[in-house]
Amino acid sequence: MRKDIKISLDIDDIPKHWYNIAADSPVPLPPPLNPATNEPMNPKDLEAIFPRNLIEQEVSQDRYIDIPEEVREAYIMLNRPSPLVRAVRLEKALKTPAKIYYKREDLSPCGSHKPNTAIAQAYYNMVEGTEHLTTETGAGQWGMALALGCAMFNMSCKVFMVRVSHDSKPYRRFAMQTYGAKVYASPSPETKFGRTLLEKDPNNPGSLGIAISEAVEMAVSTPNTKYALGSVLNHVMLHQTVIGQELEKQLEIADVVPDYMVGCVGGGSNFAGFAFPLIGKKIRGKNDIEFIATEPVSVPSMTKGEYRYDFGDTAGMTPLVKMYTLGHDFMPSPIHAGGLRYHGMAPTVSLMKNLGLVKSVTVEQADTFSAGVQFANTEGIIPAPESTHAIRAAIDLALEAKRKNEEKVIVFNLSGHGLLDMQAYEKYLSGNM
Repeated sequence: MRKDIKISLDIDDIPKHWYNIAADSPVPLPPPLNPATNEPMNPKDLEAIFPRNLIEQEVSQDRYIDIPEEVREAYIMLNRPSPLVRAVRLEKALKTPAKIYYKREDLSPCGSHKPNTAIAQAYYNMVEGTEHLTTETGAGQWGMALALGCAMFNMSCKVFMVRVSHDSKPYRRFAMQTYGAKVYASPSPETKFGRTLLEKDPNNPGSLGIAISEAVEMAVSTPNTKYALGSVLNHVMLHQTVIGQELEKQLEIADVVPDYMVGCVGGGSNFAGFAFPLIGKKIRGKNDIEFIATEPVSVPSMTKGEYRYDFGDTAGMTPLVKMYTLGHDFMPSPIHAGGLRYHGMAPTVSLMKNLGLVKSVTVEQADTFSAGVQFANTEGIIPAPESTHAIRAAIDLALEAKRKNEEKVIVFNLSGHGLLDMQAYEKYLSGNM
């Protein structure tokens, strides 16, 4: 039996620390700005929405930050370490000389990578005495993850779910409610900002930027409540690096060095967690991997956005951060990859792109679902619509290797499964997408 098809690690191999790319960046990360003064923010100003311990991680320059044992134990429940799998059946179907590997982040109870940071954020909020957390969610993966984290650490959870996903992905909403969360379709009548938008357009489909505004508004106006974010900010990228650190060990066991590492990007968290530990090594001259971030043609924040300061939310309630952005008032089309419908990109991912360490590409929605169906038929896993963007790019690279007869190694992050996204697949399969 072939031993290179699945590379697994032991529980003791769960990383003991998170990796912080700010320590290795060739240039400092541009600081967040106070929107009232355009001056760098004092970290204390963030305490209205985040606990102090997470703010310390947000601004840390340390290369490694220890993972609390309570969080490492919770990672066991999340099926960490996750396996690295070689896509031999997909390779055969493509008739490519390339080797294709994928890191399986679909095996957590929530079916995605999101609990890697949700569990950590819930833990740190619990330590500081927070009783309630608010958040936003696009396709629902992050909302599910934070609802689970809050259930584990006995906090209430309120989730503003982008309306188009709230309506098209009811089972993720039901899962959040099963974990004890309250879920609101955003824009909602629960906040002043939501009511303002609904007065202008009762059928507003919503966006992640709008949902963030509502969650932040509720957090700052409700006693003993903090806000949790599923992507974009540095501490979120940090928590996800358990993915890339495990991957480093698995690549050593498999005795392979990737030519390409591919991940989808919405806010940037699964890509950062997957790629940052190895990008850090590239900065230090230890590899020459090409890192590719894939995004929808309809929301090309990295590919066509401007690298400038912008708000992370639509209402302009958050600090200004320097990122690739389409503008905080950009209204994305209601594509099925709800987790990728965000106007901007994480500042750390944006900086790596600006430095030339990351390349971005866009892919059409129908092409991503074609790749998702092919992956399901060869590897047996129905991927999340977000993950199909990475699969599409990986397949394209494998076909390019076939045309050039080159034995390339391609590794991509399977950020989640699509078993709660079957309405999207039905639209594709019936020709009604």
